[in-house]
Amino acid sequence: QVQLVESGGGLVQAGDSLRLSCTASGRTGANRAMGWFRQTPGKDHEFVAAINWSGENKYYADSAKGRFTISRDNANYTVYLQMNSLKPEDTAVYYCAAMTPYYHGDYFIKTKYTYWGQGTQVTVSS
Repeated sequence: QVQLVESGGGLVQAGDSLRLSCTASGRTGANRAMGWFRQTPGKDHEFVAAINWSGENKYYADSAKGRFTISRDNANYTVYLQMNSLKPEDTAVYYCAAMTPYYHGDYFIKTKYTYWGQGTQVTVSS
């Protein structure tokens, strides 16, 4: 069982930045590709960004390219999502998710992720 705990959400103004963190419980979080998704009321989870288990490869939704950066600190089992130039349409609950160890590919598909965090609210005011 892997527990994922997100933090870093909040209320900001358009143009501001936030950094989300997602920490996995102990070594069970190691060697897993990680992703960030977001969800707004009444809609399905939307892919935002993903990073493979080594951190060498990163993937972004078009809406995130150029503004968001995903990174990971494997020594501390933590994944980050740096969000810059935030827009009101970025308002959502952001979730981190983990794949099975060493699995790669299908990063955009939420059903490929085995574990999910509880989510952290990001609200961007105009």
